[in-house]
Amino acid sequence: MLLAASAGTANAQYVLHRNEATVVVEPYAANIVRVSLSLNPQDAVAPAGYGILARPAADGWTQRQGADGDHFRSQALDIQVTPADQKRAESGTHADIAKFFNGSAPGVGLHIATADGRPLVDLRGWGMAVPNYKDGTAWLNADRRPSDPPFFTVSASFSAAADEHDYGMGQNQEGYLDRRGHVLHCAHDYNAPGGQSVCVPFVVTNKGYGLIWDNPSRTTASFGFNDQNTFLSEVGQRVSFFIIAGDYEAQYKGYRLLTGDTPMPPKSAFGYIQSKQRYTSQQELLEAARGYRERHLPIDDLVIDWFHYTKMGQMDMDPAKWPDPVAMNRELHRMHFQTMISVWPRFVPESRYYNTLMQKGWLMHQADGTPTNGLPYDRAGSDIDTTNPEAAQWYWNTVRENYVAKGFDAFWADETEPDLPPNGSYFHVGPGTQFFNVYPLFHTAAFYNGMRKDMPGRALILSRDSYLGAQHNGGIFWSSDISPSWDVLRRQIPTGLNFVASGMPYWSTDIGGWQYLPQSHKPEHAPLLDPSDARENVGGFDDYPELYTRWFEYGTFQPNMRAHGSRLHNEVWSYGKQAEPILEKYLRLRYELMPYLYSLGWQSHLTGAPFMRGLFLDFGNDPNVADLGDEYMFGPALLVAPVTEQGATTRSVYLPAGTSWYNFWTNECLKGGQRVTVAAPIDTIPVFVRAGSILPLGSAVESTQDKQTIAGIKVYAGADGHFTLYDDDGTTYAYESGKHHVAELHWDNRTQRLSSSDASIPVDPAKGIVQVVHP
Repeated sequence: MLLAASAGTANAQYVLHRNEATVVVEPYAANIVRVSLSLNPQDAVAPAGYGILARPAADGWTQRQGADGDHFRSQALDIQVTPADQKRAESGTHADIAKFFNGSAPGVGLHIATADGRPLVDLRGWGMAVPNYKDGTAWLNADRRPSDPPFFTVSASFSAAADEHDYGMGQNQEGYLDRRGHVLHCAHDYNAPGGQSVCVPFVVTNKGYGLIWDNPSRTTASFGFNDQNTFLSEVGQRVSFFIIAGDYEAQYKGYRLLTGDTPMPPKSAFGYIQSKQRYTSQQELLEAARGYRERHLPIDDLVIDWFHYTKMGQMDMDPAKWPDPVAMNRELHRMHFQTMISVWPRFVPESRYYNTLMQKGWLMHQADGTPTNGLPYDRAGSDIDTTNPEAAQWYWNTVRENYVAKGFDAFWADETEPDLPPNGSYFHVGPGTQFFNVYPLFHTAAFYNGMRKDMPGRALILSRDSYLGAQHNGGIFWSSDISPSWDVLRRQIPTGLNFVASGMPYWSTDIGGWQYLPQSHKPEHAPLLDPSDARENVGGFDDYPELYTRWFEYGTFQPNMRAHGSRLHNEVWSYGKQAEPILEKYLRLRYELMPYLYSLGWQSHLTGAPFMRGLFLDFGNDPNVADLGDEYMFGPALLVAPVTEQGATTRSVYLPAGTSWYNFWTNECLKGGQRVTVAAPIDTIPVFVRAGSILPLGSAVESTQDKQTIAGIKVYAGADGHFTLYDDDGTTYAYESGKHHVAELHWDNRTQRLSSSDASIPVDPAKGIVQVVHP
């Protein structure tokens, strides 16, 4: 065994050899370890891959060697690497099999347990196979240039207990929550059958560990088959993975330590974001803005989507339709709007920057240097290679000169798959086949680093795709160009819960779906809302106002609330007179909840954990919630159960065991551990509040730029409760240097008394702000 350490640091690698394999055990914290295995010693000891920011740290770790192998211990973990298998002559059937078949890598015995001996996970096997015809991988060599390192298909299988449940791994829109019993393709795929998939290879489990699969190529992960979890990546030179030990909260803190925190978005990002495909002119956008302000409806952000430019990659605004963007933004800012604009990473040959990018070699390209394009079907040009730091800096500078200078506040980094799939093409960092999933990490960083340097306000970046660490780049993410249907709405709920479970707290959907409406759609049941006065907008989709309203109700309880879609109009007054007051009701509720929402964002910043949470995160001892994907917690207080059935006016809701629950709308108190049928008329989404919750509510405002006071604090009696109420200036990074305000609120159920660490918050019920709800 070798111990490699940098002088004067606690960084360490324990390097072992097992037959032809080099095995590296690399601690990062008492409960975090990386293991790397390779047939090539140099690849085994190489640093962790993209997205990992932390440095190894062996403080508190010890090692010993014995007859049973090498042991590495900390106060949290006990890791054993068993001795190398003794090679022996095979006989009988084994000898006959060995004449024709063998594995691609020698066996390595790896056992990971807690310090007190409780097993966590064992390595069942690993592989490092050259591309070959038997495995159907021979084609991979066609994507490798002579100067690239050799390609191997790398894999590992891990033990999986019979009662293990697995969550996370990015975005998969097939409609299930628990990954166990499923095969998942971890790759950015716009054309995935259920809707775009996004790869974030981090899985959390109920068995006291989380796992990061440290490989950016396209990966197939299968969970629970043959009592094991298996990861197989198309290209790599090693197997590399992290184990983070502990409960769910420890798993998220470990992910945060390894990949970076989630910055606080501007407070406007917690408000309402209005978009559509598309506002075609300055006049149209201003009319929408005035429509909201004249109706005194709360809203913060307006979005300009694609084709505002004269050519793809021109980075201009068509003067015939956008005659004075500077004046437009000045007026919108006076009206307390922020503006976001879509910026694609693609450049057509006729655009003004294309020749510069060609000469510099800054476009994603083929082996001979030819820029990759989508011809003959896609004529939108080529993608800039922002994995190249010079290209990334140029890209941001160009965005700054063309858009920041016009007064835009935020950016929509669309098509960050990238739009042209990178397999068979090449990045600055290497072959696209090997680094298939990393583009959104680099591309969002180009925006974030530039915005932090050149803009006074906090970065807000809407991105289609993600990867390990992209949450550290100020990104909020959405579920791509989904269809407007009840089926899609149903599948959004588990889709979002798994995405945020992957260490990405900010996610939303296009409320109402992005794709164009079908010419006609006849509902199974009589529509709950009359579509007749919205025909210009919804056409023959008779139940679309109902669908949009249910989606809007669900969107109110997502980390970000953004309406988008390919309808002629998309403002809250666009779906008929029956829908309009319901949409207004939820829009106002979103802002009433702002003190609660913003405080949840602070907790995600501190802990790395999501605040839109599958019930498994908070009620792991209740077996009924392990695969319950149609309801969720929104922060510690609110249980949300969206209505996704057309024509439904009731909904079955499971109330987790171990607490009592109050109906948010009626204050009726029910015991947990049961399924109940609740009223869900078209203006009501079922929401329940956990006993012991403290729910701060804000005064009515029309944007987060208006001063909002605490108008009420609702306490739901029945258990002790605690809530950290957070606030700051909402726009700058001053919070990072301690310029923020925290009030610790505590409810003592025995004495029926609410207390606060901040004397300026009146917690005496007699003063009219505190309302105690009793069973």
